[in-house]
Amino acid sequence: MSWMAKLYATYEKASEYEPADSGQPLLPVGHTIQNAHINIVLDGQGNFMEASVMPLQIILPATEQSAGRTSGEAAHPLADKLQYVAGDYQTFGGCKKYYFGSYKEQLQTWCKSNYATDKVKAVYRYICKKAVIHDLISRKVCHVDERDQLLTTWPYEVTEDCPLPELFKVLPKQKQKREQGDALICWSVRIPGELEERTWEDESIRQSWIDFEAANATGECVGLCMVSGEKAKLARSHPKKLRHTGDGAKLVSSNDKEGFTYRGRFSSEEGDHVADISSEVSQKAHNALRWLISRQGDQVVVAWAISGKDIPKPMQSTHSLPSASAEYSARFATEPDPSINLGQQFALALNKYMKGYHQDFEETPTDSIVIMALDSATPGRMAVTYYRDFMACEYLNMIELWHEEFAWPQRLVNSEKGQAGKANSAARWVPGAPSPKHIFEVCYGDKSSPALEKSVKERLLPCIVEGRPLPDDLLRLAVAKASNPASTEYWERNLGIACSLYRGYYRRHPKPGERRNFSMSLDRENQSRDYLFGRLLAVAEKIEQLALHLANVKRPTTAERLMQRFSDRPSETWQTIYKQLNPYMLQLQSSRGGFLENRKKELDEIMSAFDPHEFTSSDPLSPEFLLSFHCQRLALRKKADNDESEEPTEE
Repeated sequence: MSWMAKLYATYEKASEYEPADSGQPLLPVGHTIQNAHINIVLDGQGNFMEASVMPLQIILPATEQSAGRTSGEAAHPLADKLQYVAGDYQTFGGCKKYYFGSYKEQLQTWCKSNYATDKVKAVYRYICKKAVIHDLISRKVCHVDERDQLLTTWPYEVTEDCPLPELFKVLPKQKQKREQGDALICWSVRIPGELEERTWEDESIRQSWIDFEAANATGECVGLCMVSGEKAKLARSHPKKLRHTGDGAKLVSSNDKEGFTYRGRFSSEEGDHVADISSEVSQKAHNALRWLISRQGDQVVVAWAISGKDIPKPMQSTHSLPSASAEYSARFATEPDPSINLGQQFALALNKYMKGYHQDFEETPTDSIVIMALDSATPGRMAVTYYRDFMACEYLNMIELWHEEFAWPQRLVNSEKGQAGKANSAARWVPGAPSPKHIFEVCYGDKSSPALEKSVKERLLPCIVEGRPLPDDLLRLAVAKASNPASTEYWERNLGIACSLYRGYYRRHPKPGERRNFSMSLDRENQSRDYLFGRLLAVAEKIEQLALHLANVKRPTTAERLMQRFSDRPSETWQTIYKQLNPYMLQLQSSRGGFLENRKKELDEIMSAFDPHEFTSSDPLSPEFLLSFHCQRLALRKKADNDESEEPTEE
């Protein structure tokens, strides 16, 4: 019940501060969102004027039953499908069930009340003529065969002279057929003196329906709402379409009295429930969740502050955090120098960045920040797979801890237009934590199933917001991908993310005695076997890379090709790599003497730091070699990077 109460409170607060340009608006009570296909224009007396195919998403009035309908009869009050609004639907051979009677009766009741507007009455006058399909055929919006029966497929060859009708382009296809009765009709009414003719944009019509519903709720089941604490009309059906207009999955299912689609643990008798929720609270809570999902663009996890203040989202990488503070962006606008304390640079920038959020909550540090994860195993059922309610300061501290402990230089590519409008891609390495989406892509590839991606994100969520250790199977998968450069074109991205996960894993190791804090910069004092072997591999790669560049040869280096084997048998593989360096060293002797001399000194320095017994050991390397390999690569990239002017360094 807590999640429902938090979403209800969010709706009440959001209705006060919702920005005008917030994308999908916060839906009013008694309304739902749906894809419309045809717009019919009437005059103020309900006479047909024109019609056109107009695919768009609209907000339309809805009853509790129609907002959650999956099958069966439940008419929307105003805009609905042809099978509801067209009195002549059966005359023209409509294949779907004919529900005009319930639609007309409901609209008539609204029109006879004191709340109906002139536009609503005009629509009622028109549908009573039972000529909707006839008028649409006359304007070539709907199409029939020679027997005046509505077509379900286009029988003619599509050519330039005989194109596919617009309605057939926008209707959903079911079993290779398009049923024109599925077309949803929206109404425009032209009344002299009124600027807004679109009924779905008319605020007076929205308010008219809300007032009408409230006035006619007296005969409904009334009880104590466990969220608001007040007596009100109780919800017996709950909304769907939470993630998109075609989403049929519901978070709350109702017991049925017949058919027994869902029995639950209780009988279907009125009042036989553990907790009752009012219809208004249910609609507002679901509308708030729909609004949050649409704004955050992630159909798995939503995070928000009840007060409406900006918060860093848990599923974002460090470099994609919103610019609440310019400190982080300004500090790392250019690639940082890996020769200085990169970890300290990053920690200071991140701390100043997060202070911007902390200051927003200084007056109300106990404000609630809520995180929900959603999933649906079937098309009709949705579940809350993760729910957590934080105090603001606790949540911000957890987010900051994740970005700090899992920080590592990540490869970012900026595309800029150069001469003749061509795109130039410039890569730079900026420290930060990767996003769960990128972690998933490294572990399983970017073409894996959406269900698997949801599962990985849900497993990472407690690591981000609760400080739990990283699942070790994800670490193993990432390390395996990073140790095989030939496996993907995104190897450099994978390398940065694997290093990030390894560093974070050891910062939070399940055994406190095993915890370590690896430096993001090259650590020349680290003389562990794994770290030294990683440095050797990076120097060998750089030597061959420059030689190939000068010879204008594009192929992987020996270090890249043998990297996976190197991690399993480092000493044996190093002998092979070093022997194959000799011709490249001879090639560089005359053209890049200074560069070669410095790399030889670096190799000698690393080799002298080895324990002889450890160097010849047949044990495989731990993923620590990736950290040193990456750090050494970045240091060499900054120091030399094909610079002809490099001179030998003095000892």
